[in-house]
Amino acid sequence: MSETENGSGWRGKARRVAGLVMGGLGWGLLVLPVSWAFGALWFDFPWAEHSAPAAWLFLIGVLVVVLRVRPFWLAKGLVVLAVLVVAVWWLTLQPRQFRDWKPGVMLPAKAVVEGDEVTLYLVRNFDYRTEEDFVAKFELRKLSLSHLEGVDLFVNYWGSELMAHPIVSFDFGEQGRVCFSIETRMEKGESYSAIGGLYRRFEMFLVVAEERDVIRLRTNYRKGEDVYLYRLRKQDSRALFLDYVAQVNELAEKPRWYNAVTNNCTTAILNQTRAGRLMRRDWRVLVNGYMDRLLYERGLIDRSLPFDELKKLAHVNERARAADQDADFSEKIRAGVPGFGG
Repeated sequence: MSETENGSGWRGKARRVAGLVMGGLGWGLLVLPVSWAFGALWFDFPWAEHSAPAAWLFLIGVLVVVLRVRPFWLAKGLVVLAVLVVAVWWLTLQPRQFRDWKPGVMLPAKAVVEGDEVTLYLVRNFDYRTEEDFVAKFELRKLSLSHLEGVDLFVNYWGSELMAHPIVSFDFGEQGRVCFSIETRMEKGESYSAIGGLYRRFEMFLVVAEERDVIRLRTNYRKGEDVYLYRLRKQDSRALFLDYVAQVNELAEKPRWYNAVTNNCTTAILNQTRAGRLMRRDWRVLVNGYMDRLLYERGLIDRSLPFDELKKLAHVNERARAADQDADFSEKIRAGVPGFGG
C-alpha cells in the first residue's frame, strides 16, 4: 500500500471518529432540554393526576424518535421541536391568586402608607399547639416610620447547612416588630419540592407576621430546624421596609411564580437592598446556607467576635423554647446575641 493510500485511510478514519464525536455531542446537548421538558410536564401539567403519564409519554416518544427516525439530523430536529412545544405551553402558565391554600398562606397581607404612618392588614399571629394544630389569628398593625430603629435577619436551617431560609424583622421600638418571610404558597395537601421549585409549581407568598408566630413556629414546633439571629448594619431601614410594603401590595394584586434560583426567598431580599445588589454575583447567594458568613465578610453584621463564635451566640432555639408564650418573646430571644446590647 502506498504512502498516499495510508494517509487517505488515516484521514478517513479520523473523519469518521470526528463525526461520531460530534454526533455524540449533539445528542448530549439535547439531554438537558429534554430533561427540562420532562420535569415541566411532571410538575406543571395542568391535570395533576395525569402529570406522570404525560411526562413518561413525552420521554418514550423522544426515545422512539432517537431509535427509529433516520437520518439523525431529522431525529434531532423532531426532538428539538417537541421540546419547543413543551416550552411554549409552559410559558403560557399563569400564577393564580385563588386556590385551596393552606391556612398560613391563605390571606395575603395588604398595606396602606399615609405619610409617616403605615397600616398593615392581615398580619399573621397564629397561636400554635403543634405545627398543624393552631388558632389562626390575623391582626391589624399601625406603625410609624419615624419609630423604625433597625433591621434584623433570622437565618433558618431545616436540614443541610448548604441551604437556609432568611426572614427579615423590622424593629419599631415601642410599637413592636414585624417580620417578612418570602415563601412558597402551597395548597392544602401539597408539600415543598426543591426540584418542583425550579418550575412553575408554586406561587410566591410574602408572609407578614409577628415574631412569636413565624419564628416560634420554627424553633418550638417544627422538628430539626435551627434559627440564627443577626442585627443588620449599613442598611437604609426605611427604604427597605417600604420596598417590602410595596411588594406586599404587588403580590396581593398580582401573583408571581416562585423559582428556587431566580425568584426565591434570598434573591427577592437582595434585589431590594443596595448591599444585596452588590452581593448578587457571589456563589453564596444560591448556596444561601453561607449567607451569614457572606454578610460577616462584608461587614453587614456584627464583627466584634470571630464568625464561628458569633454564630454560636446567634442561635436562638433554646431561648425561644424558654420564652415560648411570654409576651417579651422578642426581647428574650435577643438576650446575649451580639449587636443588640444588654
